[in-house]
Amino acid sequence: MVALLDERLGHELQAAHGLSLHDYEIMVRLSEAEGRSIRMSDLAERTQASRSRVTHQVDRLERVGYIRRERCATDNRGRLAVLTDKGMSALIEAAPTHVEGVRTHLVDQLTPEQFEGLGALSTAVVAHLTQLRAGDD
Repeated sequence: MVALLDERLGHELQAAHGLSLHDYEIMVRLSEAEGRSIRMSDLAERTQASRSRVTHQVDRLERVGYIRRERCATDNRGRLAVLTDKGMSALIEAAPTHVEGVRTHLVDQLTPEQFEGLGALSTAVVAHLTQLRAGDD
């Protein structure tokens, strides 16, 4: 279900806005961060992607002017990904497509009881996986 839903949402974002679902997620994470910037290594962790994948995606988003990279002021080795004004505008334009897709392909397919149950199931699985992750550190 998750893979098919992601595929559909990604297809819709790509067709309407030229963004992959992963591009969209990166831009959302940056938009929510202070100064619309996140250290690259933290961005990889927050998006559950490898550093090389995030680097590749940021490269693409940088080429179209949605993201720029800056040196980290506290660590010369670190690099920040920064959402540009152009990127923020693109994100604002793409957000309704994503929201409508989630509503159409997930929320509207479930009864209120099923949706509530999905929330409870998701909470239990996330708690379990978070506990495992903490043990891995």
